[in-house]
Amino acid sequence: MRKIEHIGIAVKNINEANDLYSQLLGTEPYKSETVASENVTTSFFRTGPNKIELIASTTPDGVIAKYIEKKGEGLHHIAFDVDDIRAEMKRLKDQGFRLLNDEPKRGADNKLICFVHPKNAHGVLIELCQEIKE
Repeated sequence: MRKIEHIGIAVKNINEANDLYSQLLGTEPYKSETVASENVTTSFFRTGPNKIELIASTTPDGVIAKYIEKKGEGLHHIAFDVDDIRAEMKRLKDQGFRLLNDEPKRGADNKLICFVHPKNAHGVLIELCQEIKE
């Protein structure tokens, strides 16, 4: 793992959260997109070398909606940038980590992604991210 790629924050309303984080960070989101396969809308903010991803559910029964219902809005995951997501997935699996998907999938911000179960990381959901080179 090379660096923290971004910190993901679960929010109920992406527009309200965009307004709040724009004021807080003093900048507008540089990218917003919907990831239909995950039933989410995302917005990305950059402040210095750091990125924040706001994530809102697009459906009442989506993963993020269920997360917010159970735990409330707030920190959802920490994402790490990796060179080779498949190699990193194999390394972690070989070390006994439980992955939430067997194959990387396409995520927001032009990334291949995979999640590590929070029970393997002291309650923190970990996301692996690899830039898609097309």
